[in-house]
Amino acid sequence: MCPMPLERADAARRAIRRLDESEANRIAAGEVVERPASVAKELVENALDAGARAILVEAEGGGIDRLVVADDGDGIPREELALAVERHATSKLVRAQDGGLDLLDIATLGFRGEALPSIGAVARLAIASEARGAGAAFRIAVEAGRAEPVAPAARAQGPGTRVEVADLFFATPARLKFLKSPRAEAMALADAVRRLAMAHPRTAFRLVMDGRRLLDLPAVEAEGEAEALAARLAAVLGRTFSENAVPLNAARAIAPFGEARLRGLAGLPTAARGAPTHQFLFVNGRPVRDKLLQGAVRGAYADFLARDRHPEVALFLDLDPRFVDVNVHPAKTEVRFRDAGIIRGLIVSGLRHALAEAGHRASTTVAGAALGRFRAEGATPAGLPGLGLGDPRLGYARPLAPVTSEPGFAAAGLDEHAGDAAFDGAPPAGAEAHASAAEEAPPLGFARAQLHETYILAEAADGLVLVDQHAAHERLVYERMKRALAASGIARQVLLIPEIVELEEGAARALLARAGELEELGLLVEPFGSGALVVREVPAMLGPLDVQGLVRDLADEVVDLDAALSLKERLQEVAGNMACRSSVRAGRVLKIDEMNALLREMEATPHSGQCNHGRPTYVKLARADIEKLFGRR
Repeated sequence: MCPMPLERADAARRAIRRLDESEANRIAAGEVVERPASVAKELVENALDAGARAILVEAEGGGIDRLVVADDGDGIPREELALAVERHATSKLVRAQDGGLDLLDIATLGFRGEALPSIGAVARLAIASEARGAGAAFRIAVEAGRAEPVAPAARAQGPGTRVEVADLFFATPARLKFLKSPRAEAMALADAVRRLAMAHPRTAFRLVMDGRRLLDLPAVEAEGEAEALAARLAAVLGRTFSENAVPLNAARAIAPFGEARLRGLAGLPTAARGAPTHQFLFVNGRPVRDKLLQGAVRGAYADFLARDRHPEVALFLDLDPRFVDVNVHPAKTEVRFRDAGIIRGLIVSGLRHALAEAGHRASTTVAGAALGRFRAEGATPAGLPGLGLGDPRLGYARPLAPVTSEPGFAAAGLDEHAGDAAFDGAPPAGAEAHASAAEEAPPLGFARAQLHETYILAEAADGLVLVDQHAAHERLVYERMKRALAASGIARQVLLIPEIVELEEGAARALLARAGELEELGLLVEPFGSGALVVREVPAMLGPLDVQGLVRDLADEVVDLDAALSLKERLQEVAGNMACRSSVRAGRVLKIDEMNALLREMEATPHSGQCNHGRPTYVKLARADIEKLFGRR
């Protein structure tokens, strides 16, 4: 016999009552003020909206004990200081033609007008400001929601505002207990400031944490916006990111909202990371963490990276504020677009075009890692490499393949599986294959030897190139297969018995809305009553298939990411496996003409710098780095 459920002691009806102002303010503060990083973000956004050209952020105890944000912006007039710390007060919304506030045309960052009163409700807040042209400064203090009268203040710096927040959450001790360690909070605060600094290169930023300067970025004086943005990204993210990324500049018309423009840097696939922590996305200068945008980035790189690898990107999307809703989340970290498909298409096409422009280029981190391994394993007290050709650590199992050239050799014979895996380019003449390093050489140079029947050793004009023959040929075959599929379409197989899949009604509608896109990928779906659909055809190349599981995965992705990635990834995986099976294997002895034919096709094929899983297909060591290994520099 089932026990009766216990009755709650507070099950009796409770009367509705009005919260007093201090209680309402503390509840509202919970939406905006999550941690010191969110306080810094709101205050820095206010400074940027005020036209600041220099912003100083000082923090102690991870921002919990004390946080100061000072700027040289327009300042706050005396008569508006008291209003600035009241709820539902803002200067950042424009009036519509009918006289009301236009909540759809938000061109500022800190538009809510809730940050200052929310901070004052849970901390000790002090604001000193001098309005431009006023000639005098004034201050106001708020403690646990109680504001003091406005009073004159000493401020010798000229126009601008200084906001000091002390003892964060002292008025709400329960919230204080849920904060992380001061070190963790300091890292989150620094990340928030860095993200805003990336989006505003014309403004100088300085971050001081517990008396130590963590960030000191002067205002960028470059003439063009693209140059200014690139300079700021290099300063914030480091030279390694800039060296291993390609510029991106794309646009798409959105009638009647003008044009959406996408700018930034896209990291090379070979410089990918194990977590998406280095993906920086901005909408109209506002840092966001949005599932739609992250899904678009993943879709753009799906052809180059394994599922557990994530690219480095810094993307800046600028468009009409009326096309995007930034009021989805109280902290303004999520956005919603009128037509998400347009924005996703812009991001995917822009990223793919930028990566295609990179050609066969691989990241410099690959060569850096190789050189680091040489130095770590082979350094001697004299600073010279300790590895010789006879050193067993090099693992030479047999002599290098002889460098012989047969002018009559047909490059098509390279592929023992024949047909579309053969090289298209004609092999260079024997004299060219033996050209000296002094002569002008192609980017990947001329083949000199084959190592372990797996790697091609080539001599370029500016260094040495080591190619993984299987990984490189796998990519070349895969790119040919993609071109063939694009030209002829994906073959479909009709199911003998159509498969009926039941879903939630909303998920079914969302998936059917993309029926045309799915049909192009070989999956034919049709409505089948409320909350169900019928699958009549599937991609033939997938073979035996769990139709129910595939459709449910697609429905989840469309609802969550507004993208159907599973089917594309499965098709790419099958194509990649087919390319792998038909590629030149490790252990296959290649002749010099075959090696050179492979190098020439790599130079002419986009994305040939990485295999289908994002691993590098070649390593290039600059001549200067080789000379350093041997103490010549």
